[in-house]
Amino acid sequence: MKNIAVVTGASSGMGREFVLQIAEKYQKLDEIWAIARREERLQQLQGEASLPVRIFPMDLTEKESIKKLMALLSAENPKLRLLVNSAGCGRIGNFFGSSYEGNVTMIDLNCRALTAVTYACLPYMPKKSRILFLASSASFTPQPGFAVYAASKAYVLSFSRALNQELKEKQVSVTAVCPGPVETEFFEEAGDSRKMSAIKKLSMVAPAPVVHRALSDAAKKKELSVYGLPMKGSLLASKLLPHRLLVPAMDHFLNKDHAKAQDASGNGEETT
Repeated sequence: MKNIAVVTGASSGMGREFVLQIAEKYQKLDEIWAIARREERLQQLQGEASLPVRIFPMDLTEKESIKKLMALLSAENPKLRLLVNSAGCGRIGNFFGSSYEGNVTMIDLNCRALTAVTYACLPYMPKKSRILFLASSASFTPQPGFAVYAASKAYVLSFSRALNQELKEKQVSVTAVCPGPVETEFFEEAGDSRKMSAIKKLSMVAPAPVVHRALSDAAKKKELSVYGLPMKGSLLASKLLPHRLLVPAMDHFLNKDHAKAQDASGNGEETT
């Protein structure tokens, strides 16, 4: 029985960084299973990681992909020591006027696919295994101009916390990773850096330290992994202040620059 890790959204950004750091940190693993849509990116990753990486080009918004993953796990019956649900997408812009497909796909990938992958993997996770969910600091508070994304990540955070409690008897820990803006293609694919508020630009961080902290926090069985003082301040504010005050304030400070950019260049899309 092989000891493996599974990482979704592994072709770029946080998912890619998780594969590289897991390979360095957990040398006793036999393989890392990397799942993402872009096969060529996954092939590049194989040559960069210090452990064997098996690639699975899959679109997790398609139910057939989940069935294939279930069949593969059943056939190989591995010991799944580490599951990282990193696949996700987001879109900038107000809900009214944004695309139907974009909003539905966001929910499908961020919520349904994450839930399905977790359900498929859990039977193969022995005691002391770990699950990491890529949530977001956006999960702390509703965000006008990012409404569906923030709501989808609130689902991830809530699901993570509840599942962590449910799995204590099984001795499997669940950690929700809640970064702020990270320097990945998530924002690059918006096509115009002006679509991001000044506050988000100032709090932008590289993926490597966020992933390092996440793996360290997961090893300590922490419920949340929040990197950096700005995001810790955001978490504290969400606990101390009512949403009726926070939501209008976020609308003003986060979206005033974005509104100007939209006037110039239209709605933007972000994907991970």
